[in-house]
Amino acid sequence: MNASPAGALAGTVALVTGASSGIGAATARRLASEGATVALIARRRDRLRCLAEGITRQDGRARVVEADITDPEQAYQAVQETREAFGRLDILVNNAGVMLLGTALHTTTQEWDRMVSLNVSALLHVTHAAVPHLIDAAATSPRQVADIVNVSSTAGRVARPSSSVYNLTKFGLNGFTEALRQELLIERVRVSVVEPGTLQTELVHHLGDATRTLQQVSGIEPLQAAGIADAIGYIVTRERRVAVNEMLVRAGDQTW
Repeated sequence: MNASPAGALAGTVALVTGASSGIGAATARRLASEGATVALIARRRDRLRCLAEGITRQDGRARVVEADITDPEQAYQAVQETREAFGRLDILVNNAGVMLLGTALHTTTQEWDRMVSLNVSALLHVTHAAVPHLIDAAATSPRQVADIVNVSSTAGRVARPSSSVYNLTKFGLNGFTEALRQELLIERVRVSVVEPGTLQTELVHHLGDATRTLQQVSGIEPLQAAGIADAIGYIVTRERRVAVNEMLVRAGDQTW
């Protein structure tokens, strides 16, 4: 895909959840390279500090916001802290998530609850807190637009064995994104979803005893987080008249 103009996001503020590793960290670096000031949200402060320092060394601006966004109050405060520190919020990237695979017979309800809490509830908490600020940014900024990008998955399009509740969270996210997109059209807040396929991230360390799933991906050369960050960067740097509503990014060897 074509590179965006240098400094296309100069003067903007972006908030990235799940920023301590993987897609979140790569996206933060990408947006900072485009000139955005980036608020880094996750629970692992040490990793966020390392990321922020790396962004600063590249002449970018970043702020560490340690928060457990499954807690509604912490999610709200994280958004408010970002807004108060920088005076605006132009871009929200909802990336935080977890994938815990296993059959209904062998998976605990605690694991199901954990996925729903982070993949769905936390995203709703942050989005609800951010929407008024995004609307204000779209109305007052030279770009005349603001962005929400939700990171979903091919699991939001295709159901597979051992991933029933993960599918639930991602199918639901896709539906939420489309409805929210229609709601915010008049406000000039673009709402997009990115659906990565097989990816090399920390998510693979949470697969548990999902033997079938591991076999399915064993012969696939996985996507890298930087490739998904590139897709997100492309979406949010389009001119106001262009809205990329959905981007499906599969690994080259992936069939589903």
